[in-house]
Amino acid sequence: MAKKAKKTEVETTPLVVEQPKVETPVMEKPLPKEKKSTKPNNDWVVKDRMYYLMGNKSPLSYLVRGSAIYYWDEKLGYERELKYTSNQRTVFVDEMKGEQRLEHIIFKNGSLFVPKNKTILQKLLSLYHPHRDKLFMEHKPVKIAENEIDYLEMEIEALNAAKNLDIDMAEAVMRVEVGSKVSEMSSKELKRDLLLYARRNPELFLELVKDENVMLRNFGIKATEMGIIKLSQDQRTFMWASTDRKLMTVPYEEHPYSALAAWFKTDEGMEIYSNIEKRLN
Repeated sequence: MAKKAKKTEVETTPLVVEQPKVETPVMEKPLPKEKKSTKPNNDWVVKDRMYYLMGNKSPLSYLVRGSAIYYWDEKLGYERELKYTSNQRTVFVDEMKGEQRLEHIIFKNGSLFVPKNKTILQKLLSLYHPHRDKLFMEHKPVKIAENEIDYLEMEIEALNAAKNLDIDMAEAVMRVEVGSKVSEMSSKELKRDLLLYARRNPELFLELVKDENVMLRNFGIKATEMGIIKLSQDQRTFMWASTDRKLMTVPYEEHPYSALAAWFKTDEGMEIYSNIEKRLN
C-alpha cells in the first residue's frame, strides 16, 4: 500500500501594501455666540448687603417706593417699568407673568439689611432703582475706604500748602473765609486759622490757593478798607474815594471784587493797580 505524501505547508506572507492615509477634514462647529445681557448684573456677587438712607437720616421707618418707578435700559433703548413683588422672579414688569403681589421696601432707623437669598430686592436697590445713590446707598466698605484715603491725602496736601503759604497769600485766602476780620489778626493767629481752615475744608482751600484771582480780590478789598477806592451803595461802581471818579462798572450779576480782580488784568486796570499799590506801600 503506497504511503500518502505529506503535504508540505508553505508559509506565505501576505503582501501588504500601505495605503497613504487620507485625513478627512473635520468641520469645526462655530461656537455659539454669547448672549449679552441687557442688564448690568453680569458681575453680580451673591452676598448679604446693607443699605443706608443718605444724609445721615435715621427715621424709625421710611418707605422707599417699590412700584411706578422706571429704569432706562441703554441696550434696549427705552424705559422699563420696575416693581418689587413677593411672587415674581424679576423686577421688570415686562418680564412678569401672572399675578403681581406688591411688596414694601422699608428702611428702619435709616438702614435696611437684605440677605443674600433676596437677590431680586438687592438688584433693584443696587442696580436699577432711580433713587439709588440719591436717597439711599449700598454700604461698600472698599469704596468707603477709597474715599477716606482720597480725603486724607487731600487734607495732607492742603495742610502742607497752608504751612508753606506766604503771609500775603494766607491773608488773601483767609479773607474769603472771615472777611475784614483778617486785617485785625496777628501773624500767629492768621497761620493757626489757616491750618484749621485747610484741615476743615481741604478741597475749597486748595481751590482758593490755585485761584489766580484770589490775590487780586484781596488787593481790591484792602484798597477799599484803606479808603483808596470805594464801592457804590448799589455795588455796581468802583470809584476813587477822594474824587468819586468812576474806575469801572461791575457787570450784572457778578461779584464786585471778582469783577474788580478781572478788571485789574486789563490795560486800564493795570495802571490803576500800580497807582493803588504805591499808595498801599
